[in-house]
Amino acid sequence: MTRRSPVGAEQRRRWSPGSMMARLDDETQTRLLRLGECRYQDPGEVLISQGDPAADTVCLLQETRGGLCAKVTADLDNGVEALLGIMVSGDLIGEMAVLREVPRSATVTLCSRTLVHRIPSAAFLTLARSVPSLSSALAKTLADRLDWADRRRLDMIGYDVPVRVARVLLDLAGRHGRPVSEGTDVGVPLAQHELGRLVGAGEAAVSKAMRELKEEGLIRTSYRRVILIDAERLGAYGS
Repeated sequence: MTRRSPVGAEQRRRWSPGSMMARLDDETQTRLLRLGECRYQDPGEVLISQGDPAADTVCLLQETRGGLCAKVTADLDNGVEALLGIMVSGDLIGEMAVLREVPRSATVTLCSRTLVHRIPSAAFLTLARSVPSLSSALAKTLADRLDWADRRRLDMIGYDVPVRVARVLLDLAGRHGRPVSEGTDVGVPLAQHELGRLVGAGEAAVSKAMRELKEEGLIRTSYRRVILIDAERLGAYGS
């Protein structure tokens, strides 16, 4: 069922730290959400397909627990699927194709039941031009994504797998983490094979790296959850 995006103090939304929506004040959030319609969509549903020429909407993701919503992938010419990034509650997707007026460059697939706000591209661009705080938040978010991609490329060139894993966990915690009694929860639930795709390594290599980090007393893990016990020492390990 499709309905107008919910607004109002009684329906305050939880946005993940580091997301675009977390950068906006309440009034701008409300104005943005009023532009589109929304409905809950299930894990496995594809929101955007690589190569799709249509760029008539952008999507805003809202997950009630504020965690991982979607993964961004791209198919390479050799048949390998690359994991380019992860999207959390409060992230905007599809804006690059809209801003550049080009086909979609990646596929976005939901990982959890998510409230997807579909906003017409023209309405989004009009609001972004008229509200400086929105255009500023968008620019900062795009800069963060570029910085993330650059870090991952450099990590793959300069570091072995355990250090790559340490560095990506620190990056995730810096963007989306939350304090817990044992330390810092990275804030994004990832399976080891997904973590491997982020750092450019196989699942076996990532499993070995995670064991090494646990034996060093740097992290603690449970199902799809990683807690940084000593972020300072982990930073030194990853330097």
